[in-house]
Amino acid sequence: MAEHVGIFGGRIPAEVETLSKDLKDLDKELFRKILKVVVSAVEGKDCGEAMVEIGESGSLSEEKLSRIVSGLFKLLREALRFPGSSVKQEGFKEDLRELRISEEFIADIASVVFGNRRSALDAAVTQRGPRLPSLMEFRWRVDVAISTSSLARALQPSVLMQLKLSDGNIHRFEVPVSKFQELRYNVALILKEMNDLEKRSILKIQG
Repeated sequence: MAEHVGIFGGRIPAEVETLSKDLKDLDKELFRKILKVVVSAVEGKDCGEAMVEIGESGSLSEEKLSRIVSGLFKLLREALRFPGSSVKQEGFKEDLRELRISEEFIADIASVVFGNRRSALDAAVTQRGPRLPSLMEFRWRVDVAISTSSLARALQPSVLMQLKLSDGNIHRFEVPVSKFQELRYNVALILKEMNDLEKRSILKIQG
């Protein structure tokens, strides 16, 4: 069986590392209120009033409440980076145990990551994440320069390419066939390496 690799990889975010200390002796009902607020924040909802209400209860200092919210938010965002099918629930719980988080809190956090709201959380994270324009149309043709001021380029084939992006911008550029072949090779190599890396990561997480 492959060795389990946590959702944080080799580095645990500082906000998450402090969670166990801040959650120690925290009332379970209060924890659930805070977790509910954090889940709403991940979904992109306005949580200002709920945060003020928790803060005014006097159960926690403003600084400690801020650390808990920050840690839980970072924890959920890290967990949601992976497709639900690629992370085993028991492996996820083991990650939280290694952080010395209480079992009763682990159960609540796992219910968020693997429960009925997962699809809504995935949609919210995807929608709010940074995006680049997508490729809408790609055209290309091979051209041979007959009349040119450079003897080196005379009768040398080149590839003319035009990209139309989703933001309406159109980019045109020309590359020699030799450079195009170099580009094609490097892109294929990168795609292969990404595919190999993804397979290794999923196998380790599922192991």
